[in-house]
This record gives sequence, structure tokens and C-alpha cells, in this order.
Amino acid sequence: MAYVPIIRPAPTIRPLVVISLTFAAWAFGQTGVANPGFEAGEKGSVPPGWFVPAAVANAGFTATVVTEGCRTGAQCALITGVSNPPPNMFGNLMQNVPAAGYTLHRVRLRSAIRVEGPNTHAQMWLRLDRADNSMVFLDNMQARPITSSSWNTYDIVVNVPADVARMALGVMLFGPGKAWVDDCSIDNLAEIHKDPNEPPHPLTSRELTNLTAFTKLYGYVRFFHPSDQAAATDWETFAIDGVRKVAPAASNDELIARLQELFRPIAPLVQINVSRPAPMPTGPEMVRYEHHGVKLAGPIPNNVYTSDRKRSPAAGQTIPQPFEADLVPGIHVSVPVAVYANAEGTLPHAPLPVSGALYDRSAEDRATRIGDIVIAWNVFQHFYPYFDVVKTDWSAELPKDLRAASEDKSAADFQLTLRRLVAALKDGHGNVMGPRVRYLQPPITMDWIEGHFVVTRVQKGKADAVAPGDLVLKIDGTAIEQAADKIRPLISGATKHWIDYRLASELSTCDPDTKQITLELEPYSSPTNITTVTLPCGNPQNKNPETYTEPRPDKITELEAGIIYVDLDRVTEQDWTALVPRLEKAKGIIFDMRGYPGQPGIQALAHLTDSTIRSAKWNIASAALPDRLDSPFNESGWDVQPQTPYFTARRVFLTDGRAISYAETVMGIVEHYKLGEIVGGPTAGTNGNVNPFTLPGGFTITWTGMKVLKHDGSQHHGIGIVPTVPASRTRKGVAEGKDEILLRGLEVVKAQ
Repeated sequence: MAYVPIIRPAPTIRPLVVISLTFAAWAFGQTGVANPGFEAGEKGSVPPGWFVPAAVANAGFTATVVTEGCRTGAQCALITGVSNPPPNMFGNLMQNVPAAGYTLHRVRLRSAIRVEGPNTHAQMWLRLDRADNSMVFLDNMQARPITSSSWNTYDIVVNVPADVARMALGVMLFGPGKAWVDDCSIDNLAEIHKDPNEPPHPLTSRELTNLTAFTKLYGYVRFFHPSDQAAATDWETFAIDGVRKVAPAASNDELIARLQELFRPIAPLVQINVSRPAPMPTGPEMVRYEHHGVKLAGPIPNNVYTSDRKRSPAAGQTIPQPFEADLVPGIHVSVPVAVYANAEGTLPHAPLPVSGALYDRSAEDRATRIGDIVIAWNVFQHFYPYFDVVKTDWSAELPKDLRAASEDKSAADFQLTLRRLVAALKDGHGNVMGPRVRYLQPPITMDWIEGHFVVTRVQKGKADAVAPGDLVLKIDGTAIEQAADKIRPLISGATKHWIDYRLASELSTCDPDTKQITLELEPYSSPTNITTVTLPCGNPQNKNPETYTEPRPDKITELEAGIIYVDLDRVTEQDWTALVPRLEKAKGIIFDMRGYPGQPGIQALAHLTDSTIRSAKWNIASAALPDRLDSPFNESGWDVQPQTPYFTARRVFLTDGRAISYAETVMGIVEHYKLGEIVGGPTAGTNGNVNPFTLPGGFTITWTGMKVLKHDGSQHHGIGIVPTVPASRTRKGVAEGKDEILLRGLEVVKAQ
């Protein structure tokens, strides 16, 4: 069964595989990979210079020197898997390398790897860290796992910024099989340059006009003008250099001259303020863009979105009229959206852009920040599929964000500007991850209950002065209402339920510098006794039962005779396979969909039907013209085939505002085919594949690149799945340690 994979934005997104890093001591003077060919070390021992994290070793995974089956030399490394590892545990052979000598270079990590065994794959990984342990970069090949039993070399290429202190690298193993590793190396491929940072200062009205014109023409040419020269352009560098070139223009005439100087080498047919377009050279073929969504440079290389320049015979075709628009009052542009070509390339022939030097871009630089706005605004202007639903005046966002970016005093300030830009999309997948990614959480969980911010869970033995039901009055000295008002405008969401969930998550995030959080509380047990507590913070614990906002039972629990609770947010595929015989005999089943379930979410539905059922409607736009003027949608979907045994039990699905993307895919099928009662609150109202992209300066933006409609063709975005049995939590129930949504679901099952 094929299904559309959905990825959520951090910090609420389902994260990439977490790499357990134990920072081993470096060898004095070490440069490069230690023991790269594994020729040092005794057979059967852990390779010198490498190590296996303690938690990995305790789970049964091993990594040893072997002398058989190697690629080169006498020895290599062998990682051996475990049949039934603990949740979220995998094999990991790794080492740390000082970054000295690699900073301000493009670097390639290369290893030879082969894999054997059923249900087994390997992933090479590379992580860049600063001296304060904050992460700069992580690629763990999650989208391109290694499964071949033949020796092959695999690469990870990254530009190493100046502030990187160390590189952590290794090979992970998933499954019960084995992976062999040999010939590991890190090589400098090219030097990276760094420009002086331009300080912030406000835009003049003239500069705003100039940058508005440049922004619009940038998007028209980058995404719709199909010349060979435009296709070969480094559009990140072009955006930043263009900002520096265009901003100082003193008049419209000078602005036109600067735009022509910038764009003529890559788009010679583009005309600015010309009443009659120049004759277009003809050739035997025609070239134009064919967008399926939009393909962008980001952390998910193999997604469903494509942007291809299609060549076809020109005979019998009429070339489309150029796209025309006003960039700003008084400046008109004509941009061909198709050009002719011959065997030598698109016409007229012109030299391809020369590959320029590599640069380490920083958001401390004003031109880089403005260039990021130029890039991001255009992505959404031409390809965001929900403007008809969210009713945002996107044109009005451009001057606000250009002004803000020009005045931001730091990368942290600029991240807030980008977040406000993305928040205007009203997209639950919308988020901005900055270059300093450090999420720390206290040993308690907090949530919005009956309109108040309340402690809902306390981890055992870690916060004795706090209890479920306590009302949070202040966080780090700021009244909760003020703290919430500061964060809420930065959150992109299609529904109040999702925004509240994200707001609670962000209010519960600790200061990464102090690694603690101070709360002023009104205890539920003694409301007049206001207390202040300071709690230490640590790394997030993914799917730890104690970190859920409600006290859930074990992931598979028989609540009463014949009534089985299944937490689809926590069960693995192995759990599901073993559980099916029990569910066949159950009288009642409660499926918990509060969160982000894995594959068993769909597998469960296959046992609740005796005929083929189908997903919702996936719609990806094919933008033929800028500004979404000709952007028809292509609909697709996928089937769920019935599987035996058929579950005859009465069933209930628990859900709430946390359920987004894949969870809403599951719940949409439940809703349409009436596969069970839906108990709880409305879901997030955001579905469809995320299409993340990166910006100069180290920012990654996530957003929804397709439009999802319900089975009947009605709107899903901003509505979500509405429960058939509404239920909510109370402060009293929280204080008493109750999961009131689950209890209501149990009542519904028993009453059916």
C-alpha cells in the first residue's frame, strides 16, 4: 500500500532520527578521520578511534574489526544488529573530529558501505556542532537509506561555517542484519569566502521601491523563464548580489538600468518598459517549465514535487504570449514563459553563468537577510496552494518584511521576521528553523485547559514542588498572558486548536543558555499559596509516556474485559503484527490518534473494512504562469485494501488539535467511511506533503506544498476532522490524574 508521507515542522515535527552523541576525547592533534580504513585494532574489538555509544551497546548492537568481506586492505568494521531493539534504538559506530582545517570549506564525508539481512538498512550521518554543543547541520541519509549488499561509496557534502567546532560522524544500522564499513574519509572540496557584514539600517522609500521591483522580477525569471542561462544561475547568490546592486538606484531610470544589467545575461528576452517586444529567435524545439508543485533545495531531496524544463518539438505549437506585469508603478516587464531552442541550447545563445566562489552567508548581514525575503516571498507567491482559503493579502506582506529584514540587528531577530512571514500563511506545517537549534524542556508538561495554562504532567521524582492541576501564572518572570501574546503572532496555524498546541509547546521550551525555567504557580490544592519554582531542563524525550500532556496507559492495554486501548502514536509495526490476533477477538477497541502515529495508523483501517477504501484528495498545482494566474491542480490519491481478519469490535478514535498531516489522513478516512466514533477535539486542519527549503544564513522553512480536500471535495484546511463526540479536559480532572478524553471514549465504546 502506497501512502503520502507527511513530515511536520520542528519543534512539533516528527524529527529526523535522533543521533545519540557521546563526546569522546579527541586524540591530541587529530586531523581528519581517525583510523579511516579500520586497519588499526585487533579483530573482534571496537575499532580504535571509533566508539559505540553506551546506550547502543547496552541494547545489544556491536561494532567490531573484521578481516573478511572487506572492500580494501586487510580490515574493515562490522556493525551487527538486534532483532527486537528497544524503541528508537539503532546501531551506531561513530567518532568526533575537530573542525580545525575544515571550517570555511565545502567538505565531503565519504564511506564505503554494504548491508545484508532482512528488514535491515544503514545510514551514514554527519553532524556539525558549535563549541556550546548547539547543532549547525545534520544529514543522516534518512531519505536515502543504504540497502545494497554490494560495496558502494556514499557521500554527504556540506559547507562548514566558521563557527563550527567539531564534526561528529558515523554509520547507523537499523534492523537485525549487518553492515560493513570501510574507507571513510573527509575531504575539503573548495574554499568558502565570507563577506563583511553590512550593518542594519532602515529602508528609504526609494530603496523599498527598488527592492520590490527586484523581488518580483526575480520570481518571474527564476521560476518561469526557461533559458539555459537562468536554469544554471546560483539563485541564492543572485538574490543577495541583486539586493546590493539594485537598492542604491536613485530613480526609476537608474533602477531599470540596474535590473537590465542584472537580468540580461541570464534572460536576454526579458523586456523592461519596452512597448513592443523584440523578435524572438525561432528554433526546432520549444522549452518551458513544467511545475508539479515546486522543487526546491531542502532537506528532503526525494519528495513529490518537481520543476522540470520540458523540451518539445516546436512544429505545430504556438508559443505562449510573454507574461506581463507592473513591477512597481511606472515599470512594466515582459517575461517569456517559453523560448525556442536548437541543438546548442535555448535561443538566443549566450554564455552560461560562470560558477562563482562559495560563500558562508550570515543573517548578521543586511543584504543576506533581505535576499532571504526575496527568495521566500516568491516561493509562496507563486506556489502556496491555500491563499484562496486563508485570504492573506500576500502582496502587503512584502514591504513589511523587507523593512523588518533591513533593520533586524541579529540572526535571532531575523528568525522572528521570517516566522511572522510564515505565520501569515496560516499553515500548520509552517515553521522556521534557525541555525541554532536547541530545544530544552522541563520535567513537566503544560497545556491550555479551560482557557488557562496548567501543569498537566510531572515526571516522577523530578519536580516534587509541582503537581498536575497547578495554574501557571508567570514564566521566567513574565505573566503568562504577556508571554503568550508575544509568541502567538509567530505561530503559523490553520486552526486555533493547532496554534494553542504550538503555543503550549513553545511556552514550555526552556532558555538554552540557562538550561532552566522558573514558574510562578497557583497550586490546585491551595489556591492562595502562590509558589515559585525553578526547574532544570534537558533534551526532549520523543514519545516518552511521561511527557504526554495526559497520563496515557501502556501503549497496548486491556482497559476492561474485552476492551483494548491501542496508542497508535507509540505502537511499532512489530507491536501491531503481534496485536492483530487480540484485536480480532476484542469487544471494543479504542485507538488513540492524539499525536503523530506511524504506519500502523493506516494498517489499522485495513481491518475495519470489507471493501476498498480511499484516501482524501491530494491536489498538486501545475503553475504555468506567475502569480498563480494559471495554476490548475492535478488530483491523486491512494487505496487501502481490506485485510483479514476483519475487526468486529466496537471502536472509537481519540483525537484533538495535535493531530496533523498523516494523523489527519487517517482520521479523514475514519470520518468519511464512518469507521468508528471520533471522540475529543477538532484536528489541526493541515494536511499535505511538506516542501521545506533552505535559505542563506542557515534557515530552513517548512510549508505545505499541496492542497488536500476531503473525500467529498470540501475544504479540509482550517477545518480538520470534527469529532462526532466532543470531549475536553478540565483542571479538576487533570489534578485528579484523569485522561478525560480516554474516559469519554471508554463510555462511548461501552454504550454502543
